[in-house]
Amino acid sequence: MSTITIQLLRHATLLLSINNQRILVDPMLSKRAAMDPVPMAANEDRIPLVDLPLSDTELATLLNDIDAVIITHTHRDHWDAAAQEKIAKDKIIFCQPIDVALIQSQGFTRVQPIESNFIWNDISIHRTNGQHGTGEIGQKMGTVSGFVLTYGEQRLYLTGDTIWCSDVEDAITTHLPTHIIVNGGGAQFVQGDPITMTINDVLAVAQFTEAPIQVVHLETVNHCYQRRPDFKAAIEANNLQAQISVPDDGASWSL
Repeated sequence: MSTITIQLLRHATLLLSINNQRILVDPMLSKRAAMDPVPMAANEDRIPLVDLPLSDTELATLLNDIDAVIITHTHRDHWDAAAQEKIAKDKIIFCQPIDVALIQSQGFTRVQPIESNFIWNDISIHRTNGQHGTGEIGQKMGTVSGFVLTYGEQRLYLTGDTIWCSDVEDAITTHLPTHIIVNGGGAQFVQGDPITMTINDVLAVAQFTEAPIQVVHLETVNHCYQRRPDFKAAIEANNLQAQISVPDDGASWSL
């Protein structure tokens, strides 16, 4: 059995270990309250709301040891100034094509866009689409991607910042993931619909697939109003504890 191990650091920042390769996903590495709040939210709490579950020394070691970075999109809660400063400029960066020029302009020299599919160290990386909201707000949020990483029998689907939509249905139908990590929180501005998955979105994913689901992207940014207890209560109310879980920052698990 091919094993993939995952650690949730915070928000959407994940450390994946696949085929002895260490991949950092969507690094937001700022210290607590180092950044201005997301504007047009219902509060003005500075972000991140919490610190990383790592000391500075542990973070430096982790960043030294990674083999590649995946950036689903370049909003600052997925790719912040601290990440751009701390990650070595010669690390491999996998990203959506629209973000290549920006990441290169930040000094990174090994930026690999994934148009559709890319094979790296026997790991197949497929890019998927998503909708970062609806209507005008969804358009303003810009292009976002998810990724399916396949190694051996394991197919890990990282939805990225998307709501439940036909793009997610298509990704699940096409790639038949054995495990799914969704970005929850129900992020929302004072006007418009949510721009990341709500509790109801996650329940819809669970109805569409039998794959185990982990919910991340919680309790870190000021416009994400649905918290871990909210998700856990809904999961229990729908008797989905065997399929959906809500890891804490720092938690690790294996596929």
